[in-house]
Amino acid sequence: MNKNIIDEPEEIPETLRERDQWVCWREEERDGKPTKIPVTPGGGGFASSTESETWASFETALDYTETAHADGVGFVFTDDDPIVGVDLDDCRDPETGDVDDAALDIIERLDSYTEVSPSGTGYHVLIRGELPDGRNRRGSIELYDTARFFTVTGDHVERTPTCVARRQDALRAIHREYVQETERDTAAEPEQRGSADDESPTTGAAGVDVDLEDDDLLEKARNASNGEKFERLWNGNTVGYDSQSEADMALCCLLAFWTGGDRTQMEQLFRQSGLMREKWDEVHYADGSTYGEKTIERAIATTSEFYDPDAGDDTADEIPATSSPDVGAADSERSRAYLAEKNQILSDRVDELEATLTEKTERIDALEAEVKRLTDELATRGQEEECQGEHAATTSENSSESESSSLLGRLFGGRSK
Repeated sequence: MNKNIIDEPEEIPETLRERDQWVCWREEERDGKPTKIPVTPGGGGFASSTESETWASFETALDYTETAHADGVGFVFTDDDPIVGVDLDDCRDPETGDVDDAALDIIERLDSYTEVSPSGTGYHVLIRGELPDGRNRRGSIELYDTARFFTVTGDHVERTPTCVARRQDALRAIHREYVQETERDTAAEPEQRGSADDESPTTGAAGVDVDLEDDDLLEKARNASNGEKFERLWNGNTVGYDSQSEADMALCCLLAFWTGGDRTQMEQLFRQSGLMREKWDEVHYADGSTYGEKTIERAIATTSEFYDPDAGDDTADEIPATSSPDVGAADSERSRAYLAEKNQILSDRVDELEATLTEKTERIDALEAEVKRLTDELATRGQEEECQGEHAATTSENSSESESSSLLGRLFGGRSK
């Protein structure tokens, strides 16, 4: 039996299975390298990721993998769906299951349906979103949203969601950090982040001695113009974020600002917040780092402004309402760009919800029409049965009358003789 045949089709998210955008594939050697060739389900001919007549339903494609003409199934990305695929190659040891740090970081941040690739040496992550403009490939990382197909194995990665989640913010960040930038400035990171050995308990990545007790720091954060946002996150409210992981990052960015990037104080403060959960202390990375340690590290790296007590309290209290440390808004122009970006995300989300509502409304209308049809049909059958009953009773009555008349006729006829 082909190892790529999906044993449990229900493992594939319904969001994908319900779309007739499936092809099969078979492996052939081209230019001395194994290549996955798209195949039309049922027909066996060459399939195209831009010609829908060569695609089929998930069930049809899956059935065809039981023949000798296909090795597996694949999902085709189109402009008409919100699905984006993130392909992570050569990042997993198929023997030990070890994964490199970059792949783990991407999988963790996207937090959506993830499966092991057919070769066992990589991963495929599927999310809902819109691929940012610019290049879509760098090294072993590729992102697709149209005119390509993804091999689908159903080999779901444990502890990742079983659904295709909307992750626009995370997708944008991953694209910027791992694909779009010409060079990740790793050399500058130590200067910006500092290191655990170089920082004193009160001097953080910003090189500023904030020297605020926890209670004083929290009071300042709550009284700042973006204090309402801080208070919501501090209390564990994740409204407005696609996942708790994004909310964790937002709070850590705020804490990075107020602590001057002091890892130790950020850690102890976060543990007091309503967002604290067991996942914080779980090891999620090959270098032994926990989820919490990486979240703090990324928050410091992406924060470009830090609280400076020497500038006076007014500096902290007058942070523009549209500016927030977690997006590193260095000036009003970047603040406006951030707001425009968030507004676009919200607008896209509203459009998506309206489309879903329209689909559900149409479905309800169709169901109501079907209920009415069945009700009318049932009523018609009842009337027919009632008429048939009345007809049968009338026939029986007429028959009885006829028999009585015949009997009387014989009786009276006999007397007249």
